[in-house]
Amino acid sequence: MDVGFIGLGQMGSAIALNLVKAGHRVVVHNRTRAKAEALASQGAEVAGSVADACRRPVLITMLADDAAVEAAFFGDGNGLSTLGKGAVHISMSTISVGLSDRLAEAHRNAGQAFVAAPVFGRPEAAAAAKLFVVAAGAEAELKRCQPLFDAIGQRTFIVGDKPSAANLVKLSGNFLLAAMIECLGEAFALTRKGGVDPHAYLEILTNTLFSAPAYKTYGTIIADQKYEPAGFKMSLGLKDIRLALAAADALATPMPVASLVHDHFLAGVAQGAGDSDWSGLARLAATNAGL
Repeated sequence: MDVGFIGLGQMGSAIALNLVKAGHRVVVHNRTRAKAEALASQGAEVAGSVADACRRPVLITMLADDAAVEAAFFGDGNGLSTLGKGAVHISMSTISVGLSDRLAEAHRNAGQAFVAAPVFGRPEAAAAAKLFVVAAGAEAELKRCQPLFDAIGQRTFIVGDKPSAANLVKLSGNFLLAAMIECLGEAFALTRKGGVDPHAYLEILTNTLFSAPAYKTYGTIIADQKYEPAGFKMSLGLKDIRLALAAADALATPMPVASLVHDHFLAGVAQGAGDSDWSGLARLAATNAGL
């Protein structure tokens, strides 16, 4: 397939490269051109602008936040007007439910299709093409996009024909991860202060009560106290919890734990840890325990 790709952070670069490896023609664009040029040696083509990347039958965006997506499509990027009729925009970005609904309407009015397909998985999963794709949109467009999903992930979950449903699932999942990290951090702080070796504690947890991969991944980071370099920045975790709370407010759904985690993320960012891994919530818990 002929694919335009915008957004080459850790996740986007790995996804774009896997699309190239799968035999798709991929034209990439990134605000920092060097990231796009790094993929050129792997077989991707470099677009000189957002508009150039949008001149494809399929466009994928993997951008950091609502502001970046809005700039690409409704601002100076001119993505909406450049994308051709009948083209499909696949948004893999973690964005708000409100923006997803706005994009769906704008693409529909322009004679284009919109599919929301955020992913679960850290950069190492993206590199290994082992992401989990959560997709929503028109059935025909989802079938059209499936070969792309197959090239980057181990499984695709379809959650309906309303694109923003996929964004809501993604935000709820990131909330659950953040809440788990918060609880792990508090538990590690408690046992560490009581003299229990954190690696021994991790082995107990992950071989008895909590054997899920997420506990092993984040438990290891916490036990090792290695919060840099970030696989997922704390500032992005704060952004996602804000979006989850906004969705909860719109649906009149109280989320008191999300509010607590939001404040702890905010404290971490305020203390200069915004670029640390979001599992740095555990470092905050340890500091509060006097460790």
